[in-house]
Amino acid sequence: MLTRGSPRKRALSYPESDDMGEHEIQRLIAELLRPLIDRFLVEKGRPAHVGADQFIYWEEGNPTRRLAPDIYVLPGVDRSIAIRSWKTWETDIVPSLAIEVASGDISKDYEDGPVEYASLGVAELVVFDPHATPTSKTRVRWQVFRRVGKRGLVRVDVSQGDRVRSRVLKAWLRAVGSGDAVRVRIAEGEHGEQLFPTEAEAERAAKEAAEAAKEAAEAAKEAAEAAKEAERAAKEAAQDEVTRLRLIIEQLKRSGR
Repeated sequence: MLTRGSPRKRALSYPESDDMGEHEIQRLIAELLRPLIDRFLVEKGRPAHVGADQFIYWEEGNPTRRLAPDIYVLPGVDRSIAIRSWKTWETDIVPSLAIEVASGDISKDYEDGPVEYASLGVAELVVFDPHATPTSKTRVRWQVFRRVGKRGLVRVDVSQGDRVRSRVLKAWLRAVGSGDAVRVRIAEGEHGEQLFPTEAEAERAAKEAAEAAKEAAEAAKEAAEAAKEAERAAKEAAQDEVTRLRLIIEQLKRSGR
């Protein structure tokens, strides 16, 4: 029997990569979604590390028990650290959420993956298939798995629609675009109608808001100056009228009327 810290166990290798390739659409979807989730959780004040495609090991002494989620969330973990691989027995922290973008091998993503994620202990697993269409017979756009009591990780939602609700994120995951241009975004609102902005969109909106505020301030200044000028003109007109009336009165006095 191996004991913790034995020479044989210390000699075990836990690879950080298997050098396997992936479809580019998987990478493009993950590259957009990972920073979105990261910023979303920061804005909501929910500390977490959002990673992508690192090996997660959950059985000490068995390097074959591993998964590399396309995106994962480690609750309470420093978002700024660089994770090469994650061993759950070192921290007792497992991902609260894992997102998989399905590849051509649907048996791996549809059947094997959920079983392994159940063993890992994730609270929620979302499988998104960018290759599914409304008329697909073997593929579905979304599958959501959650832990349900003693039943473990159970598929609770299957949809060909454009969005599903993530209980962990407390938000929607929403597909935008079509074909190879399909991407996954975070959305808020009762029905996921409001897209959470990307960093570029947020910067553009902030710039537009700043410009609008500047224009409003300039318009307010111009209006104040115009009002001041109108007040000055009114005072001058009133003074001119008083002067005119005084002249009339003086003329009347001189004429004896």
